[in-house]
Amino acid sequence: MGIKIAGTGMYVPEKILTNADLEKIVDTSDEWIQTRTGIKERHIADDNIPTSELAYHAALKALEDADVSADEIDLIIVASITTDKAFPSTSCILQSKLGASNAACFDLQAACSGLIYSLETAMYYIRGSKRYNKVLVLGAEKLSSITDWEDRSTCVLFGDGAAALVLERTDGDEECAIIASDLGADGNYGDILHLPAGGSAMPLTAENIGDRMQYLKMGGQEVFKLAVGAMVSSSNKVLEEAGVSRDEVKWLVPHQANYRILKAVASRLKIAEEKVYMNVDRYGNTSAASIGLCLDEMNRGNLVKSGDYVLLTAFGGGLTWGSMLLKWN
Repeated sequence: MGIKIAGTGMYVPEKILTNADLEKIVDTSDEWIQTRTGIKERHIADDNIPTSELAYHAALKALEDADVSADEIDLIIVASITTDKAFPSTSCILQSKLGASNAACFDLQAACSGLIYSLETAMYYIRGSKRYNKVLVLGAEKLSSITDWEDRSTCVLFGDGAAALVLERTDGDEECAIIASDLGADGNYGDILHLPAGGSAMPLTAENIGDRMQYLKMGGQEVFKLAVGAMVSSSNKVLEEAGVSRDEVKWLVPHQANYRILKAVASRLKIAEEKVYMNVDRYGNTSAASIGLCLDEMNRGNLVKSGDYVLLTAFGGGLTWGSMLLKWN
């Protein structure tokens, strides 16, 4: 039994927020943003568009690419920190929109590492039970809904979008598309990248809303150091487990946090920058969606072919991190 990536899809809102637009909102500049992050623009959803709607459009494209109907899907996993509601799950809302009536559904929250966590979870569902033959995995985020548009250190970073992959069980001797993976977390650093209010620890009140505690908070410098170290260490573990050298890797696909992090990870892994897939300049940081956006662009742009090794790595709030080596099939 093998597992293949049968299809990919992505969706970003039509509205584009450029650095020039941000100059009119906060005290910043295009030069400042590009120098520190590499971001030129990001896509922003309208206020009335929820995360499930972004996920829906990405899912339709992935199902079409896989030539799979919604009622063939056995499981839907949505990775997100910006779910439509506390409950029901965004995956259940998506199931209804798709008409995927035969699918079990749950959301998974591992912040920017969410897609890698979800892909490993899907792999074990397929391996562990004959019940799950086709799994729809999504990373979907409406980060504009938790962005403080008065905080120039964070509002320049984030964008909205969704990406989807269909994983499918295969019979015979075909290899699993997921060759090796590594997941990690360290809750001791949870407060350096978090959303303070809105949960049971700090329910929303007029007072904490006035203090803007309903928005994402981040300690940028500390996050940078921890992110680079964790992604490099995790990537090395995956390559060692797979017995694959960095020279054999066709593409490194890191979570699209900012250009400086991507460049630092590639340098420490000794992978040439031209082998690092980057689209952070066009989408910004889309959290759990970012790696999926890259994979869909690579797939539809014919940048990957059967047998290519693709190394994924991510880092996010929690703290969480993960890496995964794919053999494209």
